[in-house]
Amino acid sequence: MASQRGLLGSLFDRATSRYLLGLSPETCSYKTTSVRIPILDNDRSDQNIDLAADLYQPVLPDGHNPAGTILVRCPYGRGILYSFTIRPYAARGYNVLLVSTRGTFGSSGNFVPFVHEEKDGHAVVAWMRKQDWYTGSFATIGMSYLGFTQWALLNDPPHDMVAAVISVGPHDFAQQGWGTGAFALDNAVWAELTAHQEDSGLSAMVGKATLMGRMKKLFNNVPLEPALKEHFEGKADWLVGLLEHSDLDDPRYDSWRFPEALEKANIPILLISGWYDLFLRQSMHQYTRLQERKTNIALTVGPWRHLNIGMDGKSAPQTLDWLDEHLAKRRVGVRTSPVEYYMTGANEWRKVPRWPPATTPTVLYFGPDNTLLGDGPTKVDSPWSFTVDPKNPTPAIGGNVLLGGGSVNDSALASRADVLIFTTKPLERDLEIAGKVMVDLNHSSENPSSDLFVRLSEVGAKGTSRNITETYKRLSSDGTVNGISITMDDCAHRVFSGSRIRLLIAGASHPHYALSTVIGTDGKPQTVEHKIHPIGDVVTRITIPVVS
Repeated sequence: MASQRGLLGSLFDRATSRYLLGLSPETCSYKTTSVRIPILDNDRSDQNIDLAADLYQPVLPDGHNPAGTILVRCPYGRGILYSFTIRPYAARGYNVLLVSTRGTFGSSGNFVPFVHEEKDGHAVVAWMRKQDWYTGSFATIGMSYLGFTQWALLNDPPHDMVAAVISVGPHDFAQQGWGTGAFALDNAVWAELTAHQEDSGLSAMVGKATLMGRMKKLFNNVPLEPALKEHFEGKADWLVGLLEHSDLDDPRYDSWRFPEALEKANIPILLISGWYDLFLRQSMHQYTRLQERKTNIALTVGPWRHLNIGMDGKSAPQTLDWLDEHLAKRRVGVRTSPVEYYMTGANEWRKVPRWPPATTPTVLYFGPDNTLLGDGPTKVDSPWSFTVDPKNPTPAIGGNVLLGGGSVNDSALASRADVLIFTTKPLERDLEIAGKVMVDLNHSSENPSSDLFVRLSEVGAKGTSRNITETYKRLSSDGTVNGISITMDDCAHRVFSGSRIRLLIAGASHPHYALSTVIGTDGKPQTVEHKIHPIGDVVTRITIPVVS
């Protein structure tokens, strides 16, 4: 039975829509119906399972139909603290079907992340087509895992799916686990969150409040893998499997990754990301491939971290505009530019026809006294070196992580002995960076496996350093000097005159990535010495794309 939105719900929706989401006023009220969606169990052909869902339907005058149907599939529940970002679209004329993914919040079956999303998604669409309220076409919206469910559906695009808004949504979770060659520990943080997300009571509240402290203590174990397996035994088998299989081509990941969706999708898609989001690299890859294919693709990138995307006053209005144009067909030409990005430093929004904007490469070379020079290579007599101690690894400060992160004061890294820094003189003019920063290094290490963390930061006139962009890479080493090229994540940042550009190089970013450790004959983890050589296969330098 449908329930009409009450006064308190109306007041809550209007307040959050205006002050958190930045949406225009509502056009109607809505009613909510709890439904069960029967689908065939993908694991057992003799059993059916039911997915729990809430259907939001606009209350419209006689003779008026909903503007369209929006499908959202979510593993995080359908309560008010999550659905407040979904309900506003029902209050603006759309049917919204919010479905709890298998094994979560009332849906039967077991929640095995990633594995069932393609088949379950198509089963939901098939059921939806049979309902008398269905409008004949639909769009999808959602962020993070909700974005992954959209890519899973686009791996075999439904004929009546006409638009999508994918916010920080990865299409490849195996890549997110091992894409750098090192295990990304955000996977373990997410596993802990989802394993206990339906817990209630005081212990659950304490557990959530102490989450990162407990996880950091767990991540300090060396070696790490046995400790993680013991901690998650029986609670997140998928994570244990991920830990044990670093080969991205392993068949077990076939249902975790949907690169073919980037080749098949031909509907209008709006991608929303943040410069400090952990899925930024995948979002930019999605945009690049869809733009190469000349699909109707738009991109918005703001100064956001993972958990503040959507509550920024920009994402929700752009989502509504995209739906109004491509699903409801009631507004045309709403978006005036395919790409909108935020220039950090300048704190300005920019509009361009495509990403990246026109740039000119500016090359800076490693020089004496750890300088960055623009006048060409300078003779340096000996390599630069640093040593990583697994008992006191270089800490992760800011950056692209699941919880926290962002643009922060990272000056503390420059004072550590396990971090190399190279810095320019104060700039004589403003410089705008947009795109991917490249670093070429001649590197060696006696350890068979070693990691490199590379970051670009700005040092202000008062000496405070703040991160701009970064990347991480695991290397195989044999003691010889190897020329390597490293690409940092996309960025857009203005460095003002009087400030300096700083490059930081370290061998860890803990606990963002699991450490590369070698156990010595004494049973203890060995330190790792790195050397950066001025002469080798490549010219040691950094190449910065500067807006023309």
